[in-house]
Amino acid sequence: MTVDISDAAVADAVKDYYGKVLASSADLKTSACCTDAAPPPHIAAALGRVHEEVMDRFYGCGSPIPPALDGATVLDLGCGSGRDVYVLSQLVGPSGRVIGVDMTGEQLAVARRHQHWHAQQFGYDNVEFHQGYIEDLAGAGLVDGSVDVVVSNCVLNLSPDKPRVFSEIFRVLKPGGELYFADIFADRRLPAALLDDPVLVGECLAGALYTEDFRRSLERTGCLDARTVTASPVTISDPDIERKIGFAAFTSRTIRAFKLPLEDRCEDYGQVAVYRGTLPEHPHAFDLDDHHRFHTGKPMLVCGNTADMLSATRYAAHFTVTGDKATHFGLFPCAPSDQRAADETGTGSGCC
Repeated sequence: MTVDISDAAVADAVKDYYGKVLASSADLKTSACCTDAAPPPHIAAALGRVHEEVMDRFYGCGSPIPPALDGATVLDLGCGSGRDVYVLSQLVGPSGRVIGVDMTGEQLAVARRHQHWHAQQFGYDNVEFHQGYIEDLAGAGLVDGSVDVVVSNCVLNLSPDKPRVFSEIFRVLKPGGELYFADIFADRRLPAALLDDPVLVGECLAGALYTEDFRRSLERTGCLDARTVTASPVTISDPDIERKIGFAAFTSRTIRAFKLPLEDRCEDYGQVAVYRGTLPEHPHAFDLDDHHRFHTGKPMLVCGNTADMLSATRYAAHFTVTGDKATHFGLFPCAPSDQRAADETGTGSGCC
């Protein structure tokens, strides 16, 4: 991967912060790279089988692990010490595969040091780790259309070239594949000078994704409809960090997006989706995003994009979607209530 001087400086700062400055997650100065939310029971059980050192050297901001992973090939970007890789290893099972990519040698050394230990715990070894840049997945050996799911846990904000990362993600995803990640978002573009502060970079703040630039980057890859699954505010309790960057508001969000030919608006074709209740960890309801909860057995009107997300991906086995796109009924009121109110006043996008 070719990087300019400023990109290399950011990469070096990240390597140093996560490889040398932080000894454990207790050394973090903000809540940006951690979460207070309890993981779901099946994730908690999987975490209980991950080596203690791997857990201690984990720095993430959410739980970017979607369901329906059995037998899948999953790529973890910025895998660090391998916590999520070893959780995913259990969820994809012996017929699946998990690939971790990270640029920090010290973190990968922790992950690799315990690979045999985890293989003995699980009864199989289905993981591999590659040192490389998430902006150059080809350099890490990832070929086109080779991955079912890409996950990332509070890492994309650290990249100096986010559009290139998203381009690489959608290159390696199979058609119908899913990007599911947690990261830090800002309510504005942040001054580039903040990237010179290694603490602000390492705490996942200086490089936080501006929400609208994130949307534009995905659109350039051909992804026209990404969904927010969860969102929560980031607390900055360190006075020095607050003084430097407290002018902006930050949120920790979990996002899902699919490699599908979706429309840039939610259109109404009269389609209906019914969740079958067959995902083991979601017997009663499944949340596609923060405004689509599918109760088991209950028919729900959906827009064309949502219908495709449920019928043209690995979730198809768990949904019955009726109707096609032969007849168009106009724009679908798919957004959350606050977004619909914004649309009515001309200030919102109207998309999910």
